[in-house]
Amino acid sequence: MHKHLLFTVTLLAAAMSASFANAAVMTKADYAAAKTRIGAAYKADQKMCADLKANAKDICSAEAKGKEKVARAELEFAYTGKPADGTKARVATAEAAYAVAKEKCDDLSGNDKDVCVKQAKADEVKALAAAKLGKEVAAARTEAAEDVRDANYKLAVEKCDALSGDAKTSCVAAAKATRATQAAQAASAVATMKPATVPAMPVAKKEKKGGC
Repeated sequence: MHKHLLFTVTLLAAAMSASFANAAVMTKADYAAAKTRIGAAYKADQKMCADLKANAKDICSAEAKGKEKVARAELEFAYTGKPADGTKARVATAEAAYAVAKEKCDDLSGNDKDVCVKQAKADEVKALAAAKLGKEVAAARTEAAEDVRDANYKLAVEKCDALSGDAKTSCVAAAKATRATQAAQAASAVATMKPATVPAMPVAKKEKKGGC
C-alpha cells in the first residue's frame, strides 16, 4: 500500500479533533479552492491504486474514497461552522473507516472473516453512537446505546460460532445475559438522567480437546 494513502482511524480522529476545536468559517474563495484540491487528490490517489492487484487494490480504493469523503465533510464544517456539519464530519469518518475495515476482512476466510466483519461493524456503530451523543440529546443518547448493545451482542455471538456443543451454548447464553444487563443499566441510567456504562462482551475461548 502506498504510504500517502494509508488510512488509519486513530490518526484521522486526532486530526479531526483539532479541526473541530478550531473550526472557523472560511471564505467562499478558499472553500472553492479546497474543493478543487480534494478532487485532484482523490483522482491522484485512485490512479496510484490502479497499480495494485486483487484485494490490495480494493482496500486502496476504499481508503481513497474514505479520505475524500471525510475531507469534503470537514471542509463543509470549516466553511459553515455549524454544529450539525461537525456531526456529519464525524459520521463520515466512522463510515469511511468501516468501509476500509470491511475490505480488509476480505483477506480472511471462514469464522475469522465473519468475526472481522462483525468487529468492523461494531466499531462503526460505536463511532456513530459517539457522533450522536455529541448532540447532547436524550433521544439520541438512548438510540446510540441501543445500537452499541446490539452491535456488541452480534459480535459476541459470531465469536461463539468458533466453539461447539456446551461451550457454544454457554457462550451464547453469556452474550444474551450481558446484553440484558446492559439494557437494565441503560434503563436505570435514563431514569436517573445519567449516562449508561457498557460492559465489555465476554470473549469466546477456544474449546480444549476432551471437554470444555
